[in-house]
Amino acid sequence: MTETILTDARIVTRDDVFDGTLVVRDGRIAEIQRGSTAVPGALRLDGDYLLPGLVELHTDNLEKHLTPRPRVQWPPEAAIVAHDTLVAGCGITTVFDSVAVGDVIAGTQRRRSLEVTLTGLESAIRHRMLRADHFLHMRIEVSEPDVRELFDGYKDNPLVRLVSLMDHTPGQRQYADEAAYRRNYQKRHAVDDAEYERFATHRKALAAEFSGPHRAWMTALCRERGWPLASHDDATLAHVAESVAAGMVIAEFPTTVEAASAAHGAGMKVMMGAPNLVRGGSHSGNVAAAELAGLGLVDILSSDYYPQSLLHGAFLLARAPTGMALPDAVATVSDIPAAAVGLDDRGRLAAGRLADMVRVQECDGLPIARAVWREGRRVA
Repeated sequence: MTETILTDARIVTRDDVFDGTLVVRDGRIAEIQRGSTAVPGALRLDGDYLLPGLVELHTDNLEKHLTPRPRVQWPPEAAIVAHDTLVAGCGITTVFDSVAVGDVIAGTQRRRSLEVTLTGLESAIRHRMLRADHFLHMRIEVSEPDVRELFDGYKDNPLVRLVSLMDHTPGQRQYADEAAYRRNYQKRHAVDDAEYERFATHRKALAAEFSGPHRAWMTALCRERGWPLASHDDATLAHVAESVAAGMVIAEFPTTVEAASAAHGAGMKVMMGAPNLVRGGSHSGNVAAAELAGLGLVDILSSDYYPQSLLHGAFLLARAPTGMALPDAVATVSDIPAAAVGLDDRGRLAAGRLADMVRVQECDGLPIARAVWREGRRVA
């Protein structure tokens, strides 16, 4: 039996914050007690916070490591290890790597990322290279004609634990303001008006033909396999009604107060981006996470494209003007996302749970992960 004792810690449980001692045995939390201990060998945390390990359901950070610059392709195992090192260092002990299945823009690296992520991740896990616990979040671009064929190699893999349905067709959802989308697209891809019109007309035609059938196909497959299903960028009451009818349990990044309120009221867990919260608004011009949090409509935070934002975002929720209780704010990045995808062995500091933990020190208001444990083993 292996035992680790952490003491003189500011322990954040699901419903309280107190100075205490936590005992780990064989990778799980064995005891939590109030007060410190003088037992020889106990690790003193000097009053730093002790939080549950963070649970990240949606990050495309791996893409940046697989393709660190345009047309630069990094070896998959090395990219995955670099990504893993970063997320673990940010206090994330469980990560759902988001993999795009299809893309509305031709010629991107996402198809190559789809091809190499599974083999690279399986190899890294098999050789015990990783610090965090990794699963796959499959992001299905429903307007993509060959999305079924693209997904075929993943449908029987046990790493797949979450699916979301996306539709990035211009003129709706995240890109409801098509004039703004058009300006950004033309600037990024250096195309004229005629070329943009051809692109937009083509994508809208594909969406009209494929989005509905592909939504129905994946919804049925998720029901058959027991995969939790998430919506993506719901903007209207009709979008939310469609999501509820499909049995979706998570509303990823709703773009309006109306959609977030309806999803929350229907029992879906509303996920917002921690970068949105840290930056003070959406980079796409959609609803601010802070506004939704102030209305009590944020259940889960995701680091999305910036892993360091997850811990920072949770502590921001616990400050004015939102002023959430710290245990509730921490739950948005630990207990609630874990429960939403059926991981009931982690997500909170409680006896019997996995000893996934983060030691956090606040430095001038910025929370810093000073140490990270996964199943009782120090990983960062």
